[in-house]
Amino acid sequence: MAPLIRPLDRQRERAWDDFVAATPNGTFFHRAGWKHVVERAFRHRAHYVLTEQDGAITGVLPLVHVRSFFFGNRLISVPFCVYGGPLAAESESAALLIDYSIELAKRVDANTIEFRARTPVAPEWTTRSDLYATFRKSISGDSDTNLKAIPRKQRAVVRKSIDIGLRATVDNNVDRFYDIYAESVRNLGTPVFSQKYLHVLKEYFNDCLEILTIFDDDEPVASVLSFFFRDEVLPYYGGGRLQARRRGAYDFMYWKVMNRAVERGLRVFDFGRSKYGTGAFAFKKNWGFDAQPLPYQYWVSPGHSIPDLNPLNPKYHLMINAWKRLPLPLANLLGPAVARGIG
Repeated sequence: MAPLIRPLDRQRERAWDDFVAATPNGTFFHRAGWKHVVERAFRHRAHYVLTEQDGAITGVLPLVHVRSFFFGNRLISVPFCVYGGPLAAESESAALLIDYSIELAKRVDANTIEFRARTPVAPEWTTRSDLYATFRKSISGDSDTNLKAIPRKQRAVVRKSIDIGLRATVDNNVDRFYDIYAESVRNLGTPVFSQKYLHVLKEYFNDCLEILTIFDDDEPVASVLSFFFRDEVLPYYGGGRLQARRRGAYDFMYWKVMNRAVERGLRVFDFGRSKYGTGAFAFKKNWGFDAQPLPYQYWVSPGHSIPDLNPLNPKYHLMINAWKRLPLPLANLLGPAVARGIG
């Protein structure tokens, strides 16, 4: 019997997540909870479908329709996430999911489909491996071994931050994290997402989400929100105040995240994706992580092109420079409306 395709419903969400966890290429961002997070926090329509055969799931596709006046009409797997794309146990199910995405794109008049897969899944689609890289590596169960694995220059920053008395606290304070993160991304010229998004994330992923905040004396200077999946830790959203870099707070923060992962018995540190040529890319390289190109794949409707929504695009330089100068309350007010369309 050939596999059949059907929409995800509440009754199948546990089975969906079990399939994701059991499939080698499954990622945290394939989990069913993202459907509700994106719909509630960003008001985008999610089209999550699965294939099944003899009652067992054989493939899943998390797909979201992102429509924006400024950034176009797109289907993305998965927006606001770094990984995604169809996940299938065999080729027939994968083909069904890919065909479904194209049919849906034509039905909703989407200009492009983007699969944020770690490995190519659509043989005939355009693949771009020169846009982003991810940084993942195994970590030891011994903290001293992990510290010695950090290149000398960054290791010295970590040791200095310890010596000056920085301290880390796990408190899962979403509002304090947002204040620090919003200031950090404004300083980079990036619109911030809504505070509601973080509260919805915590609601759906509370069992695998942790916020760690760094204090300099009694002042919070940096904070990071991490996800846990299988044997991996994913420090996903991180930011700091202006003095954070000078005080070594970023290096201290990620060192503490690594220690927390060791305490949990985790063995993979996923530093997330970064755009080639950015400061974040260089920072992760300086930590001794090797860049692994992400082969994102695109289907493009006639007359359109792959969107280039990244901070190095000259088209956005004026906007970025202007955004850096916005008063923080105004940037926080305007940011969510822009951020929801970027995806």
